[in-house]
Parts: sequence; structure tokens; C-alpha cells
Amino acid sequence: SHALVVSCLCGSAPCLLCGCCPSTRSSTISRLIFTFFLFLGTLVSIIMIIPGVEEQLHKLPGFCEGGSSSLGIQGRVNCKSFLGHKSVYRMCFATAAFFFLFALIMICVRSSKDPRAAIQNGFWFFKFLILIGITVGAFYIPDGSFTSVWFYFGVVGSFLFILIQLILLIDFAHSWSQIWLRYVNEGNAKGWYAALLIFTFTFYAVSLTAVVLLYVYYTKPDGCTENKVLISLNLIFCIIVSVVSILPKIQDAQPHSGLLQASIITLYTLFITWSALANVPNKYCNPTLLVRNSTAGLVADGQVTQWWDAPSIVGLVIFLLCTLFISIRSSDHSQVNKMMLTEESPAMLSGGDPSMEDGAHRAYDNEQDGVAYNYTFFHICLFLASLYIMMTLTNWYRPDEGSQMMTSPWTAVWVKISSSWAGLLLYLWTLVAPILLPGREFS
Repeated sequence: SHALVVSCLCGSAPCLLCGCCPSTRSSTISRLIFTFFLFLGTLVSIIMIIPGVEEQLHKLPGFCEGGSSSLGIQGRVNCKSFLGHKSVYRMCFATAAFFFLFALIMICVRSSKDPRAAIQNGFWFFKFLILIGITVGAFYIPDGSFTSVWFYFGVVGSFLFILIQLILLIDFAHSWSQIWLRYVNEGNAKGWYAALLIFTFTFYAVSLTAVVLLYVYYTKPDGCTENKVLISLNLIFCIIVSVVSILPKIQDAQPHSGLLQASIITLYTLFITWSALANVPNKYCNPTLLVRNSTAGLVADGQVTQWWDAPSIVGLVIFLLCTLFISIRSSDHSQVNKMMLTEESPAMLSGGDPSMEDGAHRAYDNEQDGVAYNYTFFHICLFLASLYIMMTLTNWYRPDEGSQMMTSPWTAVWVKISSSWAGLLLYLWTLVAPILLPGREFS
């Protein structure tokens, strides 16, 4: 039994889960375990922001040096209020470094016969030790300019991850409408069409409500021009995208493109807009800024600043769903496959061969002929996800060491808005590419 335990900890992913799940592709299980590592890091980060825990963090080495710990004028945050923020930066630095390391190791792995594929799909115990080692090391990073430099890494990574989430949403909506339209062809057409219509209508109704609420809460009749312009622009862009998705020419080239995808993309764009407006550093135009930056109660009852706001919580949920989807997706949307570098290899098309030895459930190797997904790109996605979750948990705020205050920079607003525009352009491209490049196969 001792040998069995050793082989399980050092062996391939499947054996960890042999008994508990039906025969599954080893490629999927490996991705799920890596995603679990990321979720573990996220969970630790969330725990570190909880006020009660945050107060204890100053006992960790390397913290609270350099910043003054006195609490002066109202509106200032003492050193200990930065601790949760700094810890999240360090924890996410560790997970990001971990995935970046694997992205480098796995460059150009073509099939499971490559010796490096064994590292991707096995040795989980040692990988876990490496992750813990990097994390411990990260907390010893001195408190100089690390936070302010890593902030910019976080900004760029988050911009890219917002786009990856959008591509995944396009893919999800595509698969969804395709499956339901298949049901339509099989029978009971009215019922399935009605269901598609109801969902599409609901998404548009929620989007419309969202626009109205954004105008109500984040603009004032006599000011806040930037906010008005941003909301109006994104509203117009979403309408354009929705109209383009049902043009006859587009419909001929792509019968599966329709308003369901457009409605999901519209909703996501408005979520990003809301998230951007929640970062506008102007209290007059942004009522939610006050809640998160208020330290009025800090002197009275030693209360720590409140970090959670609605956009962050919604962002966290979307992040969890998207990272899970990265792990289990095997898509047939060819443009998305090109963007996500999951070419339909022989392994994906044949589905591998489930080996049911002794009637036991086994995970089978479905990558003998070719990898089912690009290992490096998968790790880069998780690397960017680590940076995105770091920015989400800290609300994209920056600790300003000079004035001892937490500030919400305009950088955050513009990065989010530009990522929403880039995302709409990407979606528009998936619609018009088959018409503009008729020679290439996009079906």
C-alpha cells in the first residue's frame, strides 16, 4: 500500500481520481487540478482580506516597514490597512510565477509521448510543494516598490484576461445556441425556439435595466461628462454589434450566429462598464467610492476599511466560471479554437480510447497522437487569471505610500473601458471574418 500511495502522489493525475469518477480524459483532469491550485491561491487571498485576519498579518516578516503606522487626518489609512492588499499582491505573485514557470517548461509539447508531458500530467505532490515554496518566498519580498511595479503587471494581465473571458463567453454562447438549435431540428421546435427567445429577451432586459441604473447612479444632470460619454458609447456599440449579428449576409455565412450571443456579449460589456465606473476617483460621480475608501469609522472602533463591492463579487463569480470553462471546454467553434490555440487535434476528434481495465474506472490518455490543448497557452491563461483576480480582490486600488491613502487610479477606468472596446471588436471580427475571408474555413 505504501508503494501505491507514492505512485499516486508522484504519478499521473488520473490515479488521484481513479475510483471517484467515470473514465475521463487525462487532459481534462490535469487542467482541473491546475485550476484547483489557482482557486486555492484565490481562497487564501480572500481569507487575507477578511478584516480579522488582516489585523494579524503584520506578524509576517517583511510587512509594515517604512510606512508610518500613525493614523493622522481623517481619510488616511494606517499601515495595517494596506496589509490585506499587500498580501493579496504577494499571494497572486506566487500563483502567477508558478503558472509562468510551467508555461515556459511546456513550450512546444506536441503529444503525451514528450517526456515533459509527464510533468504536465503527473508529479502533483511536487508541484504543490513548488507552489508552497514560491508562496513562502513571495512573502519575504521587501516592501519597497514591489506593490507599485506589480500593479502595472496586474493591469496588463487583467486587460488580456478580460479579453480571454470574452472569447470564452462567445464560445459558450455559440455552443449553447448550437445545442438548442440541434434540439429544434429533432422535434418540438416551438418549445426550444421559445426557450432561446426567452433567454435572449431576458439578457437584453437585464442589459437595458443595467444601462438605466448606470445613468441613475453614476451620472449627475449637471456634470460627470466622462461617465455619460462612456455609458452612451458602450450602449451604442452594443446596439451596433446586436444589429450586425442578425444581418442577412452574416446569417448566411454563419447560421448559428444570432441574438443569444450578442445579448450575452452586451451584458458582459455593460458589466465591464459598471466595473470601470466604480473605479472613477470622483466621489461626486461615483457613490460607491465613498464606501470603500472611508476610514471615518476607523478611529472610533478600530474598524478596517471595507474592501468588498458589488462589481468585485460579480467579477469573482465570472472569473470562477470562466476558469472552470477553460479547463473543461472542447469546442467546435473554429475561430475560438484558433484564438485559444486549441486546434482540433486527432486526439480531440477521436475522443481517445477509454480503457476499462478490471471494470475499474480509469482516466485514459487521450493525447497519444497530439495534445488536446496547447499546454503553454493554458498556463498563460491561468497566469493572466492570477493577475486578474489580484486586481479584482484589491478593486484595482493602489496604496499611495506617500499620503498613506488608498487611491483608485484613472488607469483602472481606462484599462477596463478599452478592454470592453477591444472585446466588442473581437466579437465583431468573429462575425465578419467568414465574409471578409471567404477562402478560409470558418464553419
